[in-house]
Amino acid sequence: MDELKHELALWGESLRDFHLPRWQELPDLDLYMDQVIQLVDQYLMPVIQTEKHPLLTPAMVNNYVKKGLIPAPIKKRYQRKHLAFLIAITLLKQVITISEVKSGILFQGKVSGIREAYDLFCDEQEKSIQFIINQAQLSTMNLAIPIELDRIAVQAATRAFANKLLAEKMIILQEKYILTGEEKYEQ
Repeated sequence: MDELKHELALWGESLRDFHLPRWQELPDLDLYMDQVIQLVDQYLMPVIQTEKHPLLTPAMVNNYVKKGLIPAPIKKRYQRKHLAFLIAITLLKQVITISEVKSGILFQGKVSGIREAYDLFCDEQEKSIQFIINQAQLSTMNLAIPIELDRIAVQAATRAFANKLLAEKMIILQEKYILTGEEKYEQ
């Protein structure tokens, strides 16, 4: 059990400095597809646990353009906005469907604009990652009331389901908001 605690603590520490580039930190120049794919992979590799790299493929990008998730490139070149969309889509599709991702992006973009929506997404994603790091770190400490190491996976999985449930409900409500064109969103 001590080895498990140690591994969990190391993992948490490896994520401690995770940072998603904000709008102003994204490259402000036209990029080719392979550069976009390389950047998305570089930004997200620390948090998406997979043997499959790159995390994004040209076929996926083309599909996102066809489905209207991202604007079409201009003369086969991608800009800052494309990169921002692709970072958000690649992370979000890990937990919700592509159609839900599209609805959420449309809603948030309408409410606050693309730049602000992207920066908000980055802030919230980093806060959520810090939250799970803190959970991992607390479970490895010698506390008066210990967090039971053998329950972390089931707690995290059940919270993930509950959060997914909430996200799906909010997306449905947001779609209704977009379709009705209401100017004010009531809480």
